[in-house]
Amino acid sequence: MADDLMSSLKISAAGMRAQGTRLRVISQNIANANSLGTEPGQDPYRRKNIVFEDVLDRKLGVELVRVKRLGEDGSKFGERFDPSHPAANEAGYVKTPNVNTLIEVMDMREAQRSYEANLTAIRSARNMMQKTIDLLR
Repeated sequence: MADDLMSSLKISAAGMRAQGTRLRVISQNIANANSLGTEPGQDPYRRKNIVFEDVLDRKLGVELVRVKRLGEDGSKFGERFDPSHPAANEAGYVKTPNVNTLIEVMDMREAQRSYEANLTAIRSARNMMQKTIDLLR
């Protein structure tokens, strides 16, 4: 039983680490949603994304989640007409970041809920351990 509780703690902690990293990446995207280039034709901020993977913890015999890699979203940049901006091209258009704040906020809520679910699982396992210790006294 102790191994099962330790396994559940480790699984939940791995999930919290992964979602914490995801929240950091989402925060960067939101913070840079309006970051434009400073020279004509220069690219603006490019949205970052995160890829997770399952890894086997051989000692406990359980699958854990972890960040596989941080990458960049290859989708196209937007454009807006602003001939007075220093990053405007010959036609007067400025490239805008490929960040959609609505999507980022939805991703943030999902990551927050996942983080909280893992935290709840850790609290439950801790309470079960405490009750087991109390019974053994």
